[in-house]
Amino acid sequence: MLEERSFLVSRSFSSKRNNIWAGFMNNCGIEKIESHQEKRSLDIEDDEIIHPTKARKQSQVHDNLDLQLGFLDLSLAPNDQPDNNQSHTGNDSDSSTQIHDIGRDNLISCLLKCSRSDYGSLASLNRTFRELIGSGELYRERRNKGIIEHWVYFSCHLVQWEAFDPIRQRWMNLPTMSSNTCFQFSDKESLAVGTELLVLGKEVLDHVIYKYSLLTNSWSSGQLMNEPRCLFGSASLGEIAIVAGGSDPNGRIVNSAELYNSETGAWETLPNMLKPRKMCSGVFMDDKFYVIGGIGGTDMKPLTCGEEYDLRTRVWKEIPNMSLMRAGGAANAASTTEAPPLVAVVDNELYAADCADMEVRKYDKERKEWETVGRLPERADSMNGWGIAFRGCGDQVIVIGGPRTSGTGFIEVNSWAPRDGPPRWTMLGRKQSSNFVYNCAVMGC
Repeated sequence: MLEERSFLVSRSFSSKRNNIWAGFMNNCGIEKIESHQEKRSLDIEDDEIIHPTKARKQSQVHDNLDLQLGFLDLSLAPNDQPDNNQSHTGNDSDSSTQIHDIGRDNLISCLLKCSRSDYGSLASLNRTFRELIGSGELYRERRNKGIIEHWVYFSCHLVQWEAFDPIRQRWMNLPTMSSNTCFQFSDKESLAVGTELLVLGKEVLDHVIYKYSLLTNSWSSGQLMNEPRCLFGSASLGEIAIVAGGSDPNGRIVNSAELYNSETGAWETLPNMLKPRKMCSGVFMDDKFYVIGGIGGTDMKPLTCGEEYDLRTRVWKEIPNMSLMRAGGAANAASTTEAPPLVAVVDNELYAADCADMEVRKYDKERKEWETVGRLPERADSMNGWGIAFRGCGDQVIVIGGPRTSGTGFIEVNSWAPRDGPPRWTMLGRKQSSNFVYNCAVMGC
């Protein structure tokens, strides 16, 4: 597998940007690329030195990839040569007839077979590739054909987000968010939908949404919900996401729900849930949206039921005992000091993390009961469920957290594939961190 630094594509294809791509390729991805404002390449947290022998191997892999795609001969035509002040490595022309010879459909078919980690390198070849990748067309085609790679996005700092590629086991820094102090210290929710990461919080007077785009590697302001809220449950399915419940700007617990479409950037109001609830969790399972647990009612007690929303009939249905309970039943359900339910769906099966007993539970959809299937990673420390992430990531369950002692700590990414049997956790990555995991989302595209 090609071990090259991953970076993203900007929609801007100016000559200055192209020079940056060319310089990046010339240096085999060793140097970080800085650009104006929030648009810059992902910072890879990898101090590995590329030795000449390794560089030659990488070059051979590039050549093999180029040969397979038919793009080895993509030299600039004389009239397209940049001036002496520009890099001579980049290619902003489509003078090569090979691209036209193989046809657009075949070109897209070839690119679909490449990892999304390689799209940055491919985009540096010429304008056609940059436009295809930067437009989002390839990601839409991948989704239509069921070609999905999952990256984990998480934040251990107030305005800094990181990405982790489980396949190549690489850590990457996203551009820093530009926000005021009030937003930085407010309760925040996050969800990944399509090629976007949404971070929702509150500034001085109003709720706001910051949107990170995989296509431009930049942050921008997102469209507000019809009914702003926080502490809600949410989940995504392809290019859509649903948020449900939460607290409105006046602190009132709501039962409203909305659907977000990342293709249009618009919010659609859905029918209300049966019960108001906040601090709940959401998942998609069997092509239906579920909201699980939370706090609601006049007595502000934890809810043990869940609700199912059918996208076709637009009807909510209550599901009893869907929130994980401990021995003793509803009286011992999660307290109001605990985190929202830590749940994950893999292969249309629902799993939950019981941080008090350090166990993994599986939900029996027929009997509507939870059963213990194994243990959580021993080093996944949390405080009442806060500080770790428990997510479905393709065909695996992942846990992001880690041990910490006085003044130091680590963030670890552990994975388990339920189809292989009871939990046997594999550590995919580990890095030093003095903070807990504040927010986490998984983007599949």
